[in-house]
Amino acid sequence: METTYDYEMDPRVLRMSILVSPSMANFNGVMHGGDLLKILDQVAYACATKYCGVGVVTMAVDSVTFKHPIPIGSLLTFLASINYTGNTSCEVGIKVISEDIKNKFVTHCNSCYFTMVAIENGKKVKIPQFEPKTEIEKRRWNKAIERKKKMLQK
Repeated sequence: METTYDYEMDPRVLRMSILVSPSMANFNGVMHGGDLLKILDQVAYACATKYCGVGVVTMAVDSVTFKHPIPIGSLLTFLASINYTGNTSCEVGIKVISEDIKNKFVTHCNSCYFTMVAIENGKKVKIPQFEPKTEIEKRRWNKAIERKKKMLQK
């Protein structure tokens, strides 16, 4: 995911950072994958809720790729964006950057896609429709449609 948005004002995007603490370590001394998945779900929730204006629930998680281990003490930055919208659901793409803040070294360590469904009073509700305009938005939209088609074929 490219970082071409104003992450503070654009309702389609969200940027969050956390410090990886020792409580998140697995038996190999790096961040536990389950802890990362929990945070990714929270980032997807925050991004989709910010865009939809109502609460959302996770419907699906697709293509979670763990590219590199994340050392304890790293600063993790999550770059999330709305890639696609349906009637009541949206896809949130998340890129995770791990930063060694002592040595000033940055690594793209994870990417994933969450499908979130808007819920109000226990029922699905319509969400604002997103129309991709830039080349990046159009590429992300088309890739999201491809992922959706593959998921429906399963």
